[in-house]
Amino acid sequence: MSASQGADATPRVSRRCESLGTENAFVVLAEVNALVREGRDIVSFCIGQPDFPTPRNIQEAAIAAIRGGKHGYTPSAGIDELREAVARDLGQRRGLDIRPEDVVVGAGAKPFIAYTIASVTDYGAGDEVIYPVPGFPIYESQIIANGAVPVPIFLRESRDFAFDPAELEAKITDKTRLLILNTPQNPTGGILGAADLDAIAEILAQHPQIWVYADEIYSRLVYTGAFDTLARRPGMQKRTIIADGASKTWAMTGWRVGYVANRALAPAFTRWITNTESCASQISQWAAVEAINGPQDSVVEMQARFAERRELIVRLLNAVPGVSCRSPGGAFYAWPNVTEACRLVGAADSEVLRKRLLHEAGIAVLADIHFGRRVPGDGQHIRLSYAASNHAIEEGVARLEAFVRRNMG
Repeated sequence: MSASQGADATPRVSRRCESLGTENAFVVLAEVNALVREGRDIVSFCIGQPDFPTPRNIQEAAIAAIRGGKHGYTPSAGIDELREAVARDLGQRRGLDIRPEDVVVGAGAKPFIAYTIASVTDYGAGDEVIYPVPGFPIYESQIIANGAVPVPIFLRESRDFAFDPAELEAKITDKTRLLILNTPQNPTGGILGAADLDAIAEILAQHPQIWVYADEIYSRLVYTGAFDTLARRPGMQKRTIIADGASKTWAMTGWRVGYVANRALAPAFTRWITNTESCASQISQWAAVEAINGPQDSVVEMQARFAERRELIVRLLNAVPGVSCRSPGGAFYAWPNVTEACRLVGAADSEVLRKRLLHEAGIAVLADIHFGRRVPGDGQHIRLSYAASNHAIEEGVARLEAFVRRNMG
């Protein structure tokens, strides 16, 4: 290599960087936005965020914080007022004793996935993390990036997208360090019921080396019965990192406020934040205080609207040839089985179907492979976020039905 070539060369990046995954909802959203800029008419079901504005009282609290000079750094764990509000709210809704000092606030709930894995596994030691598939893609990405071993546990359609506790028991080894639970679940809308949580707790009681990361960001979006958590089971709270946040409940995705509660790991999480983001935005933290302590009318209204949309989208999807869709128990996602639809239109799999729906029908959805490997024996699925208006749901599913009927052999 000549000196000039060497001067122009770019140094290599690490294997860790190369292995880092992504969240395909944002990748597809960028593709959708590019098509829209070209003048295409796209009905998008790809992004998982409430389509409602942040409630006015929360906006006003942020404005008051700005005008009140709350512009600087905060303690890495968060302002005392927010930690107190979070501790009270999480504890009351779960029936748990949570102290403010157990709570750590971050710039969204997502960073705590990485902080947890890095805190309870050692890089390259063969430590294993069991995580749900299909599931939020950042779980697997961060397991690999942190040098741990990903061990998928499959959410099965026959169980309304819960996993079989017996399968969990079979996957635990002496190398298992962490179990990731997500209920209500992204992307399926599935819920772990009381019987499943009881069985999981009984299994974990035999394996005291295992921590649990309980991703409960959709805890306020349960449509039948009350929200339940593994942390309520005997001996589980001290081993469970309860993760929640403001994004889904109060339509505050862009405000970036998330939080976790765990007495033992709170100091470690605080150090991670000091080493990375320093602290969450002080303005957003004061807005979150108002979100939790203020009126909850908007939360109740959003829940009701999502429940109506769930009924609408499930009914419409089940009328499309080759599509079958179970009713999700929570969150705002439908996860229809499109195995037969793929066959009818000659699509090799759900990803081919997704691309054709986008370019031929003007509908943006995500394919099952965007959420991990396909569940053996469960066929093909796509995800539709029904954080969209009734009109958008009706128009989008009508386009899906027209596409299938037009392309049926």
